[in-house]
Amino acid sequence: MRFFKIIAVILVLVVGAYAASMYYFVDENKDFKIEKEIDYPIDKVFPQFNNLQHFTRWNNFFTSSPSIDIDYYTPYEGQGGAISYVDPKNDTDGEMFIRYENPEKSLRYQLFEDRNENPTVVDVKFKAISAEKTKITWLVHTPKLSVLRRVENFWTEDRFAENIDKSMVNLKNVLGNKVEKDNQMASIKYDSLMVENEESKVLLGINVSASNKKESLYKNIVMNYSKIYNYVTMDLGKKDDEFGFPVLITDADNYKDKEVSYFMGIPLSKKIGVTDNNFNFRTVNASQNYVMYYKGNYEGRIRAVQQLIQKAKKDEMRFGDIRQTFIERPIEGQEVNMKLSLSVFK
Repeated sequence: MRFFKIIAVILVLVVGAYAASMYYFVDENKDFKIEKEIDYPIDKVFPQFNNLQHFTRWNNFFTSSPSIDIDYYTPYEGQGGAISYVDPKNDTDGEMFIRYENPEKSLRYQLFEDRNENPTVVDVKFKAISAEKTKITWLVHTPKLSVLRRVENFWTEDRFAENIDKSMVNLKNVLGNKVEKDNQMASIKYDSLMVENEESKVLLGINVSASNKKESLYKNIVMNYSKIYNYVTMDLGKKDDEFGFPVLITDADNYKDKEVSYFMGIPLSKKIGVTDNNFNFRTVNASQNYVMYYKGNYEGRIRAVQQLIQKAKKDEMRFGDIRQTFIERPIEGQEVNMKLSLSVFK
């Protein structure tokens, strides 16, 4: 009995000492600032923050858990925007609001976590460093914590900083795909032969062999594109601004063959785990390409392919695969809008 009394006294003293140290030496809340720069213009960056449907697609707080369920409330962007979330796997829930907006300059968020009546307040400021670079500053004010919970303030800033680091990687991938698409659309010059240097990319897709009879090949391409698109968006949970235009890779001159073998894939930022054996990754190495943009029926692309091959032969260049990048998704019965790229080398 005496032993238990001693243990109880020790526990009281330890708890008392802990509470006293927390009360006198640890602040009840925490304020800190985090600054980052991103190589995209402010008019591209700001909409990813003031539209909560965009925000939750790249912010690691929401993307890191596959079990999180999010509800969005109108207005979906700007002051008054709001969401609520529940994550049963991690036993958390909360609400987030945009309380203030100064377009392309600043936003104020309030985040209520786990029924806590005191919110975390985050002011985000945006500054254009140049036409192609934006500085983002987070000013974070955490809620007051009870004496016994103040120890959490020791790791709050580190946890928040780690979340921002991971989120910035996601944001760069989203903006990279979005800006690439916008730039490609803006730079299109149909039926003009150009030379481009293309960076390497990773494609997730399928290998296919199909009949080269009129119209049947394009129907096969549409069908297989739909399979890949559905897998990437539904099974992998990717949004349209998280991946690039679909690419079909095939031999440059196989348009003359009775049967065509091709690889159709969708560019992703990196390789990820894939459980369906029907799909595989293919890395497209960086290359110099002869390029033409083409719009019309799919069979009509052959003339553009022939022009690219003739140009390569005239320049005494060897050539590899032809890549057909669909600027608009292939749809049965509709014209195609595509970029044809012939990789060339000495």
